Amino acid sequence: MIQLVEDKLDIDTYLELRRAVQFHKITRDQARRALDHSLYTLVAYKDGRAVGMGRIVGDGAVICYVQDLIIRPEVQGQGIGGLILETLKDFVMKIGFPGTMMMFDLMCAKGREAFYKKHGFIARPTDKLGPGMIQYLEL
Repeated sequence: MIQLVEDKLDIDTYLELRRAVQFHKITRDQARRALDHSLYTLVAYKDGRAVGMGRIVGDGAVICYVQDLIIRPEVQGQGIGGLILETLKDFVMKIGFPGTMMMFDLMCAKGREAFYKKHGFIARPTDKLGPGMIQYLEL
């Protein structure tokens, strides 16, 4: 059974889950600030072990981003990612202003496009939207 825990993601769990899927390494200070500035965090536990997580960043009014949706490789394909993603979406729906529209965005890992399309996301570019872009800043 999967247990979801809201807004209790600790630094060690965050860093361990990032390592499990080989996300680029970040420092504890980066992790602390990232978690402190998240609008919402969610951790999925299976048999007492953290097996997945997701977090929402953004302004909570015009745009929210799904950030760090992570599922341990050994439990991928069991519906945990979809459960986390739908719970993140529910959170965004609750914080928005009634009668308005909120952009709900993400940048997915290569090869994961079908998963996100299944959950209602559209791939860019489209007729009206250009491609997503990124720049890494070496500090």
